[in-house]
Amino acid sequence: MKFLSSKLCVVMAAVATLAASGTAFAAKDDVLSHRCYTVAPEAAERAAIDERLSAFRNMRKARGVEVQRAVGSVTIPVWFHVIRKGTGISNGDVPQSQIDDQIAVLNAAYSSTPFVFQLAGVDRTTNSTWYKMSPGSSAEKKAKAALRKGGPETLNLYSANPGLGLLGWATFPSSYASSPKQDGVVVKFSSVPGGTAAPYNEGDTGTHEVGHWLGLYHTFQGGCANPGDSVADTPAEASSAYGCPVGRDTCTSAAGLDPITNFMDYTDDSCMNQFTAGQVLRMDQMHQQYRTVSQPLASR
Repeated sequence: MKFLSSKLCVVMAAVATLAASGTAFAAKDDVLSHRCYTVAPEAAERAAIDERLSAFRNMRKARGVEVQRAVGSVTIPVWFHVIRKGTGISNGDVPQSQIDDQIAVLNAAYSSTPFVFQLAGVDRTTNSTWYKMSPGSSAEKKAKAALRKGGPETLNLYSANPGLGLLGWATFPSSYASSPKQDGVVVKFSSVPGGTAAPYNEGDTGTHEVGHWLGLYHTFQGGCANPGDSVADTPAEASSAYGCPVGRDTCTSAAGLDPITNFMDYTDDSCMNQFTAGQVLRMDQMHQQYRTVSQPLASR
C-alpha cells in the first residue's frame, strides 16, 4: 500500500507539472501515467478515425487486395536517437549493446505481426535541455525537428531522461500528415533492456509505445463501455493495471478478465507478453493506411 501511495504521488506530481507547462491531457476516457504519456484523441475523433479505417478496408477488399499481410512481411526501418547530457550510461549514453537488445525485444514482441524492425542507424546528441524534454515541450519539438529521419514508414525512437517518472510517449499514425516532424516514440533511456528503471527495464516501454505508433490505444481506453479500445477481442477494462494483478476483473458485466498481460496495459514489463489477433489486424491496417509509402494519399 505504501508503494502504491508513493507511485500515486509521483503520478499526481507529474501531471500537475505538465499541466503547468501547458501539456495536453488525456482523452476524457483515458488515463495518463508515468507509464505512458501518449495523448489519445477524444472519442469523437477516434470514431472518425475508425470510420476512415473501415472505408479504407472496404476499398482494399473491393480492389481484391489482401486486408492482412503475412507475418514478417513488412520491414520497419528504425532510427535510434540517443539524446544524452554527456558520455557514459549514467548520462543517458545508451550503449550499442542495449540498442541492439531493444530492437530484439521489439522483434520478439511483434513476432506474430507483419512487422520486422531493422536498425537503420544510430546518432548521439549531447544536449542537456533536450535530454530532459517533456511531452509537447519546445525541447521535444526542437529535438525531433533536428534529428528525425525518413518518412511515415520510418520509426524514429528517441531515448532521453524526461524526469517526473515518465517512461515514454508516442504519436499515432493518423497524426503524421499534420505533424510529420513530431512523429515517433520517446522512451526513458533506463527503460531499455538492462536499464535501471525496474520493473520497467526489459524494453517493453518501447513495445507499448510502438503499439501506439502503429495505431493501438490502451486496453482500458473508454473503460467498460463500447467501443473501448476499438479492438473487439481485448476484454473490457475499467482502469489501468499496475504490477501483475492476476485474476483482476474490473468490468464484471463483460466477458473475460482484465487483459493485464497485454502490451497496451500499464503492468510491469515481466507481466506483458501479448497482442491479440484483433490488435495485430488493426496495426497492420493502420500501417497500410498511414505508413505505407506506396499507398496513394487519396485512399488514406
